[in-house]
Formats: sequence, C-alpha cells, structure tokens
Amino acid sequence: MRILLTGCSGQVGYELERSLQALGEVVAVDRGRMDLSDLVQVREVVRAVRPDLIVNPAAYSAVDKAESEPELARRINALAPGVMAEEARRLGAAMVQYSTDYVFDGTKQGPYLETDPANPLNVYGRTKLEGEQLVAAAGIDHLILRTSWVYGLRGKNFLLTMLRLAKERGELRVVSDQHGAPTWSRTIADTTAVLLAQARAEGWWQRHGGTYHLTARGETTWYGFAQAIMEMAGLESPVLPIPGADYPAAARRPANSLMNADKLTAHLCALPHWKTSLRLCMR
Repeated sequence: MRILLTGCSGQVGYELERSLQALGEVVAVDRGRMDLSDLVQVREVVRAVRPDLIVNPAAYSAVDKAESEPELARRINALAPGVMAEEARRLGAAMVQYSTDYVFDGTKQGPYLETDPANPLNVYGRTKLEGEQLVAAAGIDHLILRTSWVYGLRGKNFLLTMLRLAKERGELRVVSDQHGAPTWSRTIADTTAVLLAQARAEGWWQRHGGTYHLTARGETTWYGFAQAIMEMAGLESPVLPIPGADYPAAARRPANSLMNADKLTAHLCALPHWKTSLRLCMR
C-alpha cells in the first residue's frame, strides 16, 4: 500500500511518519513539496504519487491568526482536503482527515458525541468543519478523526509554551474555565496506525468508516493541564487560575471541548488517560 502523508514536519505528521511505516510505503511531504494553499499543486502531487491512502494531518492551525486570514485558512483546511478527496475518488483511494473539537460551540453540558450538531465559534472551526463535509461528500472510504488540545515535544503547543514560560516568569496565569482532554500527538498517530491496520480486513471501511472522536480519556482545564506539567517536570513555578475573559484573544474558544470517544474505544481500540500520556511524553 502506498500512503501519501501530508504535513510531515508538524506535530502529528512527524509522529505519523513513524507510526505508518509498518503499513506500507509512506510518501511523506511537507509544505515545501505540497503547499495546501496551492490547490493546483495539491492535485498535481496526489496524481504524481498515486496513493492507495491519503493521510492529511496538515492544517492552518493558528486559531487567532485565522480570524484575519479566513480565505487562506479555508483553502488549507477545507478546499485542499476537498481536492484530495476528489483525487482519492478518481484513484479509488481512501482518506484520513483530522479535525477538531472547535467544530462545537462548547455550550453542551457533558462530552460531545459524533452525532451532535456542529456550531463552530471561530474561523478555524468553521474551515475544519467544511473540510470534514467535503471529504465525507466525496463518496470515498474515509475516516474523520476529531481530536483536541494536541501537544507533543515539537512545534508550537501548550506543553512547550508552559515549559518555556516557567523559565521566563515567576508565575503562570492560566485559563481555568475551559474544559477538555489534552491529547498527545503520538497517541493520535499510533491510534491511526491501529485503525488502518484493521482496515485491511474485507468490508472494514463499509462497517467502520466515518467520523470518530480521538481524544485521551479524562478531562481537565488549561489550568489543570499546566499544573500537571509543572508537577511532572519538577518545576515550582506557581500556576494561578484566571477566567477566559481575562485572556483576550481574536478567536472565541468553546468553554466545553470534551468529546466522547466511546465509539472509537468500544469498536476499535482503547485510548489512554491524558495524565498517562503526558507522563510518557515528558519522559
């Protein structure tokens, strides 16, 4: 099987390049070879590689900046996956598209199900939702994997930001009224590989294809996440809770980013608790 992997220099793409190796030939491309803002180039690369499977973790993920660059965010997060899905249909290929908790508005009491209506609050969420819709509408074998609060040891993410700020400041002030489940980039990649290994079975895509929530078990706030980071890193920087209203940002965030992953764990594979993954990551 030939796999086209996008965004291989990003948090999730970097881990996927390792995790997918056992499944076939991985053709990993970064922005230098496949710029998702260039839809012509996207189509040309897919046609040149002729993959059996497209795995697309690449995204415009600068949530606040997207508010001032909505068209660019839409090209990368929605139109480019749509082009990939069109080409996958032409080739008879399958596709894995990653999405986000930000497709929801955060007003629900309790974790979101895959069947709950989406209502994104910001440009990033709207463009990722449109990407989901275009992939699903293409009529191909596909997985849409929604995840949340992604972190790892490379790129820009909350874990690395907290570790840096702990060295630069006397104390950390962190939002305490937004709830979610921090999810390690390696967990996302390894879970994807497990799913795709199962997908080799006859009729798997027809039985199991569609949308899933791929998040770590448990829940916390950004404040709780920061506290755990400090504790596991052996740092003594005090962490102070603040309301989201005290942290001005261009893009609105959902107060509740919790997503129920029972559909994934019941039928396909188990996911670790967020603290377990954080401890492994920091080791």
